[in-house]
Amino acid sequence: VQLVESGGGLVQAGGSLRLSCAASGRTFSKSVVGWFRMPPGKEREFVAAISGSGLITYYADSVKGRFTISRDNGKNTVYLQMNSLEPEDTAVYYCAKATSMNSDQARYNDWGQGTRVTVSA
Repeated sequence: VQLVESGGGLVQAGGSLRLSCAASGRTFSKSVVGWFRMPPGKEREFVAAISGSGLITYYADSVKGRFTISRDNGKNTVYLQMNSLEPEDTAVYYCAKATSMNSDQARYNDWGQGTRVTVSA
């Protein structure tokens, strides 16, 4: 399975962006998909994850209430709707897949190349 992120860009604080993670492969609907981000000069961190069915979601505390993860298995795509963006959300955002819901990036694979999000103050 290959994952490709898109939708990043430059936005002012308080604005919104929607990221997409498009996948190839027939088993996509069975996979947990997670979003992670790497802020400048920092370690990569967990953002959100969604179950294969889309019924279960899990968020980092730092984005809870502002970000929403969703998926359309018919389009083999997972989305990350980001609202009320803050400069601290500036990062390269990655998606990856896993076999179970978790926030441990070591348990994810098939990482995409990332999409850059920059939030200006």
